[in-house]
Amino acid sequence: MKLSEIIHQPEGRRLEFKETLPSKSDFAKTIIAFANDAGGELYVGIKNDPREATGLNDDDILKIEEQISNIIFDQCAPIIMPDIVSLNLAGKTVLRIKIYKGNNPPYHLKNKGTREGTYIRVGSSNRLADDAMLMDLERQKRNISFDTETCFSKEATQLNIATFREFYLEKTGERLTASVVKKLNLVHTGQDKQYPTNALVLFSDDELRGQLFPYAKVECARFKGTTPGRFIDQKTIDTHIAGQAEQAYNFVLRHISQSSTFEGVYRIDRWEYPVLAIREAIRNAIVHRDYSLTGKDVKIAVYDDMVEITNPGKLLPSIDFNDLEAGQSDIRNKVIAPVFKRLGIIEQWGTGLKLIQSELVNYPEIELRWSEPGIAFQVQFVKKYYVPEPESGQEHELQHESQYGLQYGLQYESLFSKVLKSLEENPHSIKEISAALGQKTISGTLKSLLPKIVEDNLIERTIPDVLYSPKQQYRLTPKGKQFLELLEQAKKKK
Repeated sequence: MKLSEIIHQPEGRRLEFKETLPSKSDFAKTIIAFANDAGGELYVGIKNDPREATGLNDDDILKIEEQISNIIFDQCAPIIMPDIVSLNLAGKTVLRIKIYKGNNPPYHLKNKGTREGTYIRVGSSNRLADDAMLMDLERQKRNISFDTETCFSKEATQLNIATFREFYLEKTGERLTASVVKKLNLVHTGQDKQYPTNALVLFSDDELRGQLFPYAKVECARFKGTTPGRFIDQKTIDTHIAGQAEQAYNFVLRHISQSSTFEGVYRIDRWEYPVLAIREAIRNAIVHRDYSLTGKDVKIAVYDDMVEITNPGKLLPSIDFNDLEAGQSDIRNKVIAPVFKRLGIIEQWGTGLKLIQSELVNYPEIELRWSEPGIAFQVQFVKKYYVPEPESGQEHELQHESQYGLQYGLQYESLFSKVLKSLEENPHSIKEISAALGQKTISGTLKSLLPKIVEDNLIERTIPDVLYSPKQQYRLTPKGKQFLELLEQAKKKK
């Protein structure tokens, strides 16, 4: 991607902008966080808010590059090798410091040590790593996963896996004998005894699973409306992890609708959402979640306007969710994933994201959104054209608001209503709204008015998580559309 395009991207896990070189400590923390995570790029000479290239003095470039190299060498351990490049943007010089994902984590501040000086990247910020994160970084260095680690709390022969044995036989037609268990790397031998891996504990129905992994479950909810709060239905799925995906999928099917059409004498059934894509997303959430994170479970929420799936653990660094057709494949749980594949729960490596993409082609009215809220990964299947039906009392409330607006001078010719009218057809940026209002420059009144209209839920931001994104736009909400209609009716009656 060219710098002229990158400058319009929001700051995030792999990207940061600085107008000037930050303090030694803050700069080192960002470099360390990038190296411990997916790598990243830091641009110096670009102001973040508002986003614009301010540039650096050409006479200072070599000096700044030397400063950067010295800070990284003096402050960071183990050694991190940056890629520093001078770039030109609109005649201004910008420095790009590129950091690659390190192969010797945990990277940390030299003067703080690993426990007090290790940072990871969470969104667009750097966070001090806790004990669980440090252990995960150590596993990465040894190229092992949490599910492969041995559990010494109970011998493998004492673990209750009766339900999983039946499930395995049903799905594969093969008995889960001791040799098969060993072949699947579900046990380790130590001191002439066999102990289960964390994976086998998670596949079991033994009380040990509840003791060690109380959050290895799926919480499902159907909410009334478009926000959490009012439950229509709830279900906790806390069986062994191999059985969780199908139960969660059935919960979603129970709470979405299916319609039928006829082509000649043939009836065609169609779900309101791409259910195969949703099933794939649920399976991925369970097989690729980070089971080492305590206090976090998979969450599936069905709203009036979307289906949302959230699993503990950030997206793996090698996966780009923006490129679903690339056949990408990576595994967080190196024992669980092959077992899931053996059971037929997941398909051939690299086909999952392509399946989601192909399903979405048949659902142009559904938008796929993804994000990383904290140390989690979330996907949403959103209805683009959803319009809520007014609840009892809501229409009366809107009528009251429109009458209130007329009473206090919010006539159809007012700035308030003109802003709403400007967004009737398409979303617009504040600059485009200002132009539609006939303003030569963006007025202070407009700047102060927009947040108030957002707060009243008459308009909404297209990028709610990054308020000052250069791509930020505003669009009319269903409530805003109803408000305009009632305002027009009230004006005619007046």
